[in-house]
Parts: sequence; structure tokens; C-alpha cells
Amino acid sequence: MISWFEKHNKISWIITILIAIVIFYLSSLSFKSAPLGGFGYKTIIYHFYAFFFFSFFLLISLIKGKKKNLIFTGLVLAIFYAISDEIHQLFVIGRACTISDILIDCIGILLAGYLYLLLLVSKK
Repeated sequence: MISWFEKHNKISWIITILIAIVIFYLSSLSFKSAPLGGFGYKTIIYHFYAFFFFSFFLLISLIKGKKKNLIFTGLVLAIFYAISDEIHQLFVIGRACTISDILIDCIGILLAGYLYLLLLVSKK
């Protein structure tokens, strides 16, 4: 399945961009009933999976199953996007920029990178 996305690179880029847009859109929503920086299991699940899938498809799009040296670049780009997403929330009423969210994002990003690297190594 992953090799299909590697071969059809335009589709993996479209998925990557759509995930980034959804993340940005959801970060733009105000939650007046939730406390600033609310930290519940739904927040953890959302942040982990959103950035796991974003970085996984970003890596597929960049690497295409061939260029392992771009894994670090992909992970850094995903981490910068996670940080910019949290900074963006500073300007949204009812939202906050929290280090805990960035850490959860980074865990998802790094796990996606590790799994994709394992898949690349197992192909050979």
C-alpha cells in the first residue's frame, strides 16, 4: 500500500497538503467552553494522530521510497509545522500555544519517521 503512494507521488502530496489544511482549519476554531490550554485525552489523541499522519505522508511524498537522506529534512519540516500551528493558536480566541501539544505532535512525528524508516529498511 505504501509503495503505491510512493509511485503515485502526486496523490501523496495532495493527501499531505489536505492534512495540513485540516490541521490549520481545526486550529482556527474557537472553543469558548474549553479552558485555555485544556489537556485531555481527546487533545492527546488528536495531536498525536494528526501529526503522525501528516509527517508520514510528508515523508512518503519527499522520499518516494528512495532518498533516505531526506528523512531528517521531512521530520524537521513537520516539527516546524507543529510549532507554527501552536503559534497560530495564540491569535485564536479561546486557544493557546502549549509546549505539551508541541511535545505530543513531536512524538507522533518521530514515531512516523521511525516507522517509515523501518519500512524502507525492510524493503531491501
